[in-house]
Amino acid sequence: MMVKIRVERESDWDAIRDVTEQAFRGKPYAGEDEHILIDKMREEGVLALSLVAVDTREQVVGQVSFSLARLGDGGSGPWYALGPVAVVPTRQGEGIGSQLIDVGLSSLCERGALGCILVGDPNYYERFGFQLYPEACPEAEPPEYFMLKFLLGAEVTGRFSFDPVFYALGA
Repeated sequence: MMVKIRVERESDWDAIRDVTEQAFRGKPYAGEDEHILIDKMREEGVLALSLVAVDTREQVVGQVSFSLARLGDGGSGPWYALGPVAVVPTRQGEGIGSQLIDVGLSSLCERGALGCILVGDPNYYERFGFQLYPEACPEAEPPEYFMLKFLLGAEVTGRFSFDPVFYALGA
């Protein structure tokens, strides 16, 4: 079944919460509050881009979030953080998460983003052009999972930081 990728609408928020909770439930790497994190990012004005994947009935089956990230003193231009990304369990393995990430990264380029960072599985995210970059890893994160992708930028000096909202929930 095909999906369409679009920017979230307020009417999607309950479905986004449900899809994200389902996708992360019981996962050993999850804080199980990722669905709350998205709401909090939205409330705090941290959610820079939220895309949803909808099926032919306009039901939300996936979502990806991007927030602003800070590099060093913050004076180097826009960098974004990817995550969380979630797909309803019954649709995982169909490439929906990949579509969400690809469309999101293209949108970040259109916004003039220098790059995108994340903490995640290198075996998965390397296919999107992300590379391990432990020397710029935020202090509270595991460097063996810190990755970045250059979009319009080509230089990194200093360490990145995520918005404090990420740590307020323990996500």
